[in-house]
Amino acid sequence: MSLVEAAAQADELAQAGAERELATLRKEWEDELESAARSSDYRERAVAYRAIGQFRFRQKLELLRRGLEDESPAARGSALLSVQLLSKDSPGVVNSIRSVLHTMVTTDANQAVRRLAVVCLRNGSPQRETIVLLNGLAEDDEQEVELRNAARSVAGDLRKRAAARS
Repeated sequence: MSLVEAAAQADELAQAGAERELATLRKEWEDELESAARSSDYRERAVAYRAIGQFRFRQKLELLRRGLEDESPAARGSALLSVQLLSKDSPGVVNSIRSVLHTMVTTDANQAVRRLAVVCLRNGSPQRETIVLLNGLAEDDEQEVELRNAARSVAGDLRKRAAARS
């Protein structure tokens, strides 16, 4: 079985709530995942960063943070997919890397990576600076349409959540 296959199996176990089996699978694949994340091949790193989310490996957030700064857009995108998956139930994941996500949203050279970073911010706490940043992107005619639309949508969701807390 490859890391891709093991990660897919881990995702199925997580969705089924099979925590014990998932923990066993994590132990079996932890070293391989770490090794793949340190590979010189961006494709292996991308698989590893994506697998962190599929394995629900909250203990690997520091490794995932490194993936957000990877030179490869594919690896950064995979890391963002894991951030999104890990933050669905807990805004703490996004909140802990909010400044990195803000930087990615505004400066990453890859438009798909920028959009993924915007989408990840949806799962964080509705903080004012994030909403202001996203509103600015949504109103900036120099940004691509998909990025502006994603920023508008996420900012709207965060505003609603902020208003509901008040």
